[in-house]
Amino acid sequence: MTLTEPTVPHSPAQPVPLVPSELARGLTVPHGFGDQSLLSPRPDAIRLLGGIPDPSALPLDELREVLGEVWDDGGAAASLQYSGSHGFEGLRGWIAEREGVDPRRILITNGGMHGLSLTVQALVERGGVVAVDNPAYPLFLRTLELVGAGTLPVPVEADGLDVEHLARRLADGARIAAVYTVPDFHNPSQGTLSAAKRAALVELAERYGFVVIADDPYRELRFAGEDQGRRVFFDSAHVVHVNTFTKTLGPGLRLGWLVLPDHLVDTVLRLRNRQDSHSSTFVQTLVQHLLVSRPGWFDATLARARELYRHRAEVLVAELRTQLPGRLTIKPPEGGFFLWPRLTDDAVDPRELHARAAAGGVDYQPGEFFATGPGTDSVRRLRLAYGDRTDDELRTAVGRLAKAFG
Repeated sequence: MTLTEPTVPHSPAQPVPLVPSELARGLTVPHGFGDQSLLSPRPDAIRLLGGIPDPSALPLDELREVLGEVWDDGGAAASLQYSGSHGFEGLRGWIAEREGVDPRRILITNGGMHGLSLTVQALVERGGVVAVDNPAYPLFLRTLELVGAGTLPVPVEADGLDVEHLARRLADGARIAAVYTVPDFHNPSQGTLSAAKRAALVELAERYGFVVIADDPYRELRFAGEDQGRRVFFDSAHVVHVNTFTKTLGPGLRLGWLVLPDHLVDTVLRLRNRQDSHSSTFVQTLVQHLLVSRPGWFDATLARARELYRHRAEVLVAELRTQLPGRLTIKPPEGGFFLWPRLTDDAVDPRELHARAAAGGVDYQPGEFFATGPGTDSVRRLRLAYGDRTDDELRTAVGRLAKAFG
């Protein structure tokens, strides 16, 4: 038997191109919300764009102190090692006590968007349908692209999702895998889902067998009005509650959590094991030490933050009413970071107004970016974010907006 050299295929003149996966090819390019091309070119532009906490409300000094304490206590080496997918036991215990649930139901995530992504991939079949707020937080819609899900828009009213509208659609035969809503200080419409609607939504989920995805990053930032409660969410096996430290301790920490029904914990953990494995051991070490070693500190910090954001909201509302009298219908917010005023004059073209405002040095999100279907007045709305803007910046921004009205 004679051995011969293996035949080497002839190299083509051009390399065979790599083709992205069907999933990657299906991801949309940002248009509208998040589109940098629409921002003001002015270097002094004031941006009322995102739900961004003010730097003065973040624990800069405390985190520096905690870092030293961890190092001095000999915990530095362990903080740079692997850790479990479920998250730190002490951190989960602190959250669970605050939420009034079993610590096993808490899963630590890399912020709110990670929690939403895990939930969607764990509970929505490819090609399934998810009922979504109309208007809605646009980045959640991008999460649905991971499973090729369709949407069923549900109007949002002053007191949150129109649950009766959803009930009618379900009674007429619509079938969904999930409902997505922001129950507290809705993004963008600033309202809060009423206690009665929360109970009715959970009842629908249990009757029709879908999951409620309650995205609640602004819940701790109430500075007016009455808390509508969350116990009804935690007591149901058909609700996943998504929260994050992004708005309270800082977006850069990338730390959040899910409150899962007990029967879903292992399912979501298995999915998480096949992705990033676990949240940063280092960040969990610092945040756990910060929260556990300083009883009462978090609530005191929240109290100061709420007062700051209450003041910012009042300044923005007052300036709009003073500098643009009668031009906008305004409802003062009860918490969170957003104002959702409506143009009163139908002769004002909202797209032209936005272009003039950007040219004049003030950026905001036009309401049309948030619509998920017809039947809303979103196109006549402006989403104005005030969390990280100073009083002077807010006054100047409104002055620039007033000039854009002409």
